[in-house]
Amino acid sequence: QVQLVESGGGLVQAGGSLKLSCTASGIIFSSNAMEWYRQAPGKERELVARIGSTYGTRYVDSVKGRFTISRVNAKNTVYLQMNSLRPEDTAVYYCKIRDVDYWGQGTQVTVSS
Repeated sequence: QVQLVESGGGLVQAGGSLKLSCTASGIIFSSNAMEWYRQAPGKERELVARIGSTYGTRYVDSVKGRFTISRVNAKNTVYLQMNSLRPEDTAVYYCKIRDVDYWGQGTQVTVSS
């Protein structure tokens, strides 16, 4: 069955960096677009970034120029490099397979001011 395991979250000061990882199993990883979402306390879950099977990328405006999504198909892994972090980036981050209704456990990112 499908499984997604996120890691790399933590506590960081504003302006710092973190790199999230998500390893997938149970799918043909290279054929699927992968996404990163986040959900802050009291807010709806939002799509942060997407990378297609042909490596095209899209970002929500609030992270453009600061976050970079990438993938290594040989490792069944998608990454989210987050630079210049802000307190408003604080959230639980989830990776997701596009168009597949399955969520991993998420990883907490906390940015202190």
